[in-house]
Amino acid sequence: MRIDSGDTAWVLASAALVMLMTPALGFFYGGLVRRKNVLSTIMHSFFILCLISVQWVLWGYSLAFGPDKFHIIGGLEWIGLNNVGFTPNADYAPTIPHQAFMLFQMMFAVITPALISGAFAERQRFKAFVLFSLLWATFVYDPIAHWVWGAGGWLHQLGALDFAGGTVVHISSGVSALVAALVLGRRLGFGKQKVEPHDATMTVLGAALLWFGWFGFNAGSALGAGALATNAFVVTNTAAAMAALTWMTVSWWHKKQPSVIGAAAGAVAGLVAITPASGFVNVMGAIVIGFGAGVACYLAIQLRERIKVDDALDVWAVHGIGGTWGALATGLFATVAINSAAANGLFY
Repeated sequence: MRIDSGDTAWVLASAALVMLMTPALGFFYGGLVRRKNVLSTIMHSFFILCLISVQWVLWGYSLAFGPDKFHIIGGLEWIGLNNVGFTPNADYAPTIPHQAFMLFQMMFAVITPALISGAFAERQRFKAFVLFSLLWATFVYDPIAHWVWGAGGWLHQLGALDFAGGTVVHISSGVSALVAALVLGRRLGFGKQKVEPHDATMTVLGAALLWFGWFGFNAGSALGAGALATNAFVVTNTAAAMAALTWMTVSWWHKKQPSVIGAAAGAVAGLVAITPASGFVNVMGAIVIGFGAGVACYLAIQLRERIKVDDALDVWAVHGIGGTWGALATGLFATVAINSAAANGLFY
C-alpha cells in the first residue's frame, strides 16, 4: 500500500473542517438559548472537543475501529494508539496514514455528544454533563461506530450504507437527546412562557459555519480526493439549500411570516439528512432528500411541542428524524453510478 499525498492532504483538511463544526455548533446553540445561558452552552461544545479528543486516543478509537470482537466492539489492541502508525490500514483507508484516518474519525466522535447537549440546554449541571458525555462516548458511540463502520461490525457485514454518519452520528445523538429530555424533565415554566432565541445573528453564523464544515464531514468521508468526494460535496450543498428553502416556505405558510432561524434550522436538517447518502446518491436524489428533511423535521418540532417534550433545541427533531429520513432515503436513491461499492436503491 502506497500513501497518496493528495488523498492525505484532503483528509487532513477535512478533519480540520469537521473540527470547526463543534465550536460552530456552540454558536448555533448559543444563539437559541436565553442570554444568561449563552456561555455555558458554548462551553459545552468547547469542553467536549477537549474531553473526547483525549478519550479517543486513549481508548475510544480502539473500541470503535480496533480488531473486531464478536461483531460488537473493537478490541483493546489499539489503546493509546498502539499499532496505529503512519502506514495505511487496508481495512479502512489504504491510501492515507492510519493516524490520518484516526484523526478524521476523532472529529466525528467529538461532535456527536456535543449535539446531544442541545436537548438539556439550560438545565444540566456541568459535572453531570462531563460524566454523561464520557460514558456516552464510550458505551454508546464507540460500539455503534464499530457496528456500522468497523471491520467485522455486524451492521457492516449486513451491508448497511452510512457514508458519513447518518446512523452513527445523527440517529444515535437524536434518540439519546429525546431520552435525555424525557429523563431530565421539563424546565421551570416550560409551556407557560415562550423562550425566544436571544441572538438570531449568532445562530445564523453558527449554521453557516456548520454548512462550511459539513463539506469536510461528507466529502472527507470519501477518504480521497476524487470523483466520489466531488459528488459528496455537490449533493451536500444541494440538500442543505433545498431543505432551507423548504423549511422557510413551510414555516412562512404556517406562521404567516418568513424566519431566518427557520432557514438556518432547515439548512442543518438538510445537512443531517444527506449525511448517510452523500456518497451514494446523485443531485436529483439530494433535492428530494433536502425537501423531505425540510418537511419532516419541521413537522417533528410541531409534534414535540404538542406532546410537551422539553427537547430544548430540537435535537431529536432535526438530528433524529433528519438522520432517519436520510438513512431510509439512501435505500431509495442510492445508485452504483455514483458509488460502485454500494447497491442500487429501490428507485434504480
